[in-house]
Amino acid sequence: MQAAELTISSDKANLDIEMIHAFLSRQTAWAKGMPRDTLERAIAGSLCFGGYVGGRQIAFARLITDEATFAYLCDVFVLPDYRGKGYASALMKHVFASPSLTGLRRIVLVTTDAHHVYRPHGFRELANPERYMELHNPDVYKTA
Repeated sequence: MQAAELTISSDKANLDIEMIHAFLSRQTAWAKGMPRDTLERAIAGSLCFGGYVGGRQIAFARLITDEATFAYLCDVFVLPDYRGKGYASALMKHVFASPSLTGLRRIVLVTTDAHHVYRPHGFRELANPERYMELHNPDVYKTA
């Protein structure tokens, strides 16, 4: 399979919420243990893109955005069996061509090991990291 076989949609009705939740809550460091209702609220308040091959969802990207000035790109993944085929790059090209994201002043993301996926789309390290601050609760999904 190749990236040309990938269909991308921003229609939330097409999203496989069960698969997205299973992947994010079980296989990622950033959303491990995330409750399904939290994911559903996140999707409801975000611009989301699903990538599909043969009608099956194999990729996902979510942007928290005002669709005017700013977006935060997060929860991007391609299922392991489909990696290395250009799907992530095709998904990012589609996302950044979206009319909802045209003319934004800033799009940010956080990644531990996928810099190579985002650099070709213009992402660089923060020019002024000292200006950024965060309130971070990495254990928010852990149960007692």
